[in-house]
Amino acid sequence: MRIGVLGMFHPQRLSIRSARDRDLVIFLEKRQLFVRPRSSCSTLELGASGDRLLLRCGRVQVHVPELRVAGRNLEATDFVLGIPGQFDRRYAGVLSVTAKNGEIIAIVEMDLETAVASIVKAESLPDTPLEALKAQAVVSRSYLVAGRGRHANFDFCDLTHCQLLREPPAAGSPLAQAAEATRGLVLAYNDAPIVAMFTRSCAGATRVPTESDLPSAGYPYYAVRCEICSKAPLRWTRTLSKQDAITLATQGETGRIAIGRKLGWDAVPSYTFTAREQGDEVILEGVGEGHGIGLCQRGARGLGELGSDFRTILSHYFPNTTLKFLSPKR
Repeated sequence: MRIGVLGMFHPQRLSIRSARDRDLVIFLEKRQLFVRPRSSCSTLELGASGDRLLLRCGRVQVHVPELRVAGRNLEATDFVLGIPGQFDRRYAGVLSVTAKNGEIIAIVEMDLETAVASIVKAESLPDTPLEALKAQAVVSRSYLVAGRGRHANFDFCDLTHCQLLREPPAAGSPLAQAAEATRGLVLAYNDAPIVAMFTRSCAGATRVPTESDLPSAGYPYYAVRCEICSKAPLRWTRTLSKQDAITLATQGETGRIAIGRKLGWDAVPSYTFTAREQGDEVILEGVGEGHGIGLCQRGARGLGELGSDFRTILSHYFPNTTLKFLSPKR
C-alpha cells in the first residue's frame, strides 16, 4: 500500500528519525546517508525549495529531488516522521519524499496488514469490543484491497477521504489482535472484494449510496435496521446560515461534505435531520454521525457487547456478501 501522509498540513518542513535503536538509511541520488541515534546525525531535517528538498543532518547539507528512507536493504523499517514544533508520528514501512511547489510530499509504502491495524486504531473508540474491532479490520482491509485509485500519486491518503491512518497499535493490543485474527479476510460480492464503507452511527437504519450521492462501486448495499441506533439514536442540533442550508438542501451528501470542509467536519454530523428557520439562521435537528452507509460502528460495538462475533456483525450490515481469504499474490 502507498499511503500519502500528513498532506492536510501542506508541510514545508519535516523531521525524520529512527523509532528504534537502529540506523535509518537515507537513499539519495548518488549516495547513502545513515541517521544514527546518539550521533551528530540523529535527526534528518527536510525543507522544500520549489520542487527540490533541502536536507540537513549533522554536517551534511544537500539539495536533492527526492529521497527514500528504509532499512539497509531497502526493507521496511520503523521511523518517526514529524512536523517540527507540532507533532511526531511513528510509521512502519518505506518512506518516499519529494517536493512540489514548496510543499513536501511524503508517501509511506507499508504492508497491507500494517495499514489495516493502523486504521483500526485510528478509526475505533478505546472501549470497542474485540469482535467489533475484528469486523472493522475486515471492512478496512476490503476497502484497501478494492478501493485503490482515489489519488493520482499514491493509493490512499491518511484522512477520512479514504480512511484515517495514524501510528500502528502496540503488539498484543486488542487493536493488533483484531487485524491478526482476521489476516487476509475480505468481504466479497460476486466473488470479488468490495469497497466496504463504514459510518460512526447510523440513524436506526443504514442508507444506500444512491441516497448519499455516492457510487456503489459494484456492491449495491442494502438498508438494514440497526437496533442499537434505533433504540438509542445519537441526536444532535446545529445552526447554519441560510446560504449554507441552501447548499445542504440542493447538493445532498456532496453539500454536507462541502460544508464540513468550510466549517469543520462536525458542522453537519449526518444527512438525517429536520430543518427550521429561526431569524437569519437555520436550525438542524438530526440523528446519526457520518454518511450512514455500510458498517455502523456504534451498532457493531453494541452487537459486540451483546456477544455477537465479527462474522455475525458483518453479515448483518453487509447482506449477500461472503468472507474470503485473499490469494497469496495480494
